[in-house]
Amino acid sequence: MQNYTGRFAPSPTGPLHFGSLLTAVASYLDAKHNNGTWLVRMDDLDPPREIQGAADNILSTLDAYGLHWDGEVIYQSQRHDQYEAVIQSLLTKGQAFYCTCSRKQLAEHAPAREQQISPPYPGTCRKQHAPPNKPFSIRLTVKGASHPVCINDQLQGRFCQNLITDVGDFIIKRKDLLYAYHLAAVADDHWQNISHVVRGIDLLDSTPRQHYLQQLLGYNTPHYAHLPVVVNDQGQKLSKQTFAKAIETTQCNRTLWMALSTLDLKPPASLQYESPEAILNWGAAAWSPKALINVTRINSPQITINV
Repeated sequence: MQNYTGRFAPSPTGPLHFGSLLTAVASYLDAKHNNGTWLVRMDDLDPPREIQGAADNILSTLDAYGLHWDGEVIYQSQRHDQYEAVIQSLLTKGQAFYCTCSRKQLAEHAPAREQQISPPYPGTCRKQHAPPNKPFSIRLTVKGASHPVCINDQLQGRFCQNLITDVGDFIIKRKDLLYAYHLAAVADDHWQNISHVVRGIDLLDSTPRQHYLQQLLGYNTPHYAHLPVVVNDQGQKLSKQTFAKAIETTQCNRTLWMALSTLDLKPPASLQYESPEAILNWGAAAWSPKALINVTRINSPQITINV
């Protein structure tokens, strides 16, 4: 039987809000229910979007909520050498190429669309395998994905994507020399022996690309479970862009109880007065994500803090 290793991988672009806490709680409960290991990895790949002190704030918040991780916290900003080695391997095998296309060039190449959806990359630079003398990104070629790439998600069922017609060759290293999320997540999930990934449904669309990259690199594919997105009163996903409030650490037990309720675990009312550790232990024993199957969004509860 495969050992269970899960992870929570926040980006330090701001403090945790209820939606991100719910993801942390669900991934933690899934790991502990299966007698597994739960890791925390800081996805600090994009310095321009990061907020100073956010990483430390996230870790202290997790600790206050009793979400104690196993092992040391890994920071993606410290793993650039490993990502570069993976990219050079893909370039050597002809599975990646240098791309000098600008956004303007790609826009001119694509027909006008009613919806603001990026068209598939047309393969303009696919034969460019030597570093050019001007700024470039590096793309992974999907020409080998002649059939739809599918995953069997624990919550959302079978999800398929035709990478050639829906996505096209996608970026794994940006022109600003920053590594792309898909590349870093795949490399680190492999390096950390991640067997199960519990994360938000907003990342479901990314998963076939990651699965394809895993196949090219000969990596195992984790079991995926994509949670419903948490929305506010206007139906918007809780995020920094929608001004989601940071969760308080003054009454963690009450907020944790709300999280278990939102996950439809039906915790007893008396549990909200217990310690965070006791609440999480109850949640791990009661954990069952069946109520979340085929659910794509859930409403954020109204959280009030009594002082």
